[in-house]
Order: sequence, then C-alpha cells, then structure tokens
Amino acid sequence: MYVFPAVDIFCGRCVQLVQGRRETATDFGTPAACARRWMHEGARHLHIVNLDGAFGDSRINAGVIRELIEDLEIPVQLGGGIRSFEDAAGWLDLGVSRVIIGTSAVREPDLIARLADAFGKRRVMAGVDARQGMIAVEGWEKSAGNYIDWGLRFEELGAGFLLYTNVDVEGLQKGISPDPVARLIGSVSIPVVVAGGITSPADITVLKATGAYGIVLGSALYSGKLPLCAALEAADEDR
Repeated sequence: MYVFPAVDIFCGRCVQLVQGRRETATDFGTPAACARRWMHEGARHLHIVNLDGAFGDSRINAGVIRELIEDLEIPVQLGGGIRSFEDAAGWLDLGVSRVIIGTSAVREPDLIARLADAFGKRRVMAGVDARQGMIAVEGWEKSAGNYIDWGLRFEELGAGFLLYTNVDVEGLQKGISPDPVARLIGSVSIPVVVAGGITSPADITVLKATGAYGIVLGSALYSGKLPLCAALEAADEDR
C-alpha cells in the first residue's frame, strides 16, 4: 500500500486544517521545506493540495506549486481548485503524475471522461469526499448525493483512481472509520486512496486489509503522532 504525505498549501504556506476549516490552520513552514522533509524521511510520493483553490481562488498558490513540482524528484498527485479541462491539462503537462478532480467532477462529470481520453485513466483521480455517507462539495459546505453512487459513476466515466476522504473524522487525529472505506472499495474495481483520521500504524493495518491502494497522511504526520517511518513500515510499501 502506498503512502502519500500531504503538503497542503494555504496562502503560500504549508498548513494543516481541522475539518477543512480555514480558521484552524496551523503553519508548518514553506511547502518546499515540508516536501523535502518527507522525501528525506523516505517518501516516494507526495499529495499536494491547493487549499486556496478549494476555497475558490486557485491563482494564489499557482506559482508556488509550479516551482515545487518542477523541483521535486518524486511523483506528485495534485488537487484543489482544478475546475476545467485546461487547468488539469496544464498541471499534467507540467509533470504532475495525476490530478484530483473533486467538486468539478460533480458539477461537470464529463470532465473526467475528457481527461481520461486525453491523458489516460491512470492520470485522473476523482475525489470522493464524504460526510455521513453523502458526497461533500464546495469546500465541504454542500452535499450532492450518495458517495458510493458517485464513486461508481466516476469509475464508469473513466477515472483511474478514487480519493476517498472521510470528512467526519478528517483532521481530528482520533482514528479512522473503516466501514465506509470498506463499502466503497467493495463497490468499485479501481484503486482507492484513503484520507481522513489516519492516526496510528493500527489504522494503516486496517486500511491495508480492506484493500486500500494508498493512504494520505496529514495532521497526525505533522503533529508527530504518526512518524513517517512507522507509516511506511505498516503500509509495507514495497509489497
């Protein structure tokens, strides 16, 4: 199972939020410094999120993210504020390994199909952010239907991966809720990367047993509750 340390960018800084709320932001330094730290500690992949883009203004961090991607030596998946085919294509052409389409995939599902046709399924990841079983969009402020129904639809449209985030436990550092993860993984046939609540090696072991393709680590990693070395060992990424 693959491990993706998160580098969430807000106003040019690497931050972590609780439950996606801007007012809870904790600053951990520059995105470049955080990315280098995780690479130095053994990360082979990174998960970058343009939080300003998710909140409505993707331009704020565009230059920072562009420089970061150009400097990195490991694969990157990128999400946040990708609202059009042109946005996604620009990042993919720059070298991002895959783009994550969230709210835009719900608003314009055909965007998934267009990107998959142009760049291949494996470079397209659809975001399934769920609160109480309903997909959450618009910065997690609105709901738009059952999360499994959307996961199946994204798969039919050509997404090569799903990113499932359990909003109910995200950022709380109190552990995962495995049942909704298992239901989604059991419903689709494409790889699912899981985020939200991952706090311990035991959480990782459970997710690996469900068949998760990968995990995104955020708050617990930055707080020191879950060292990257322990996460990599539990995930057994080489296998």
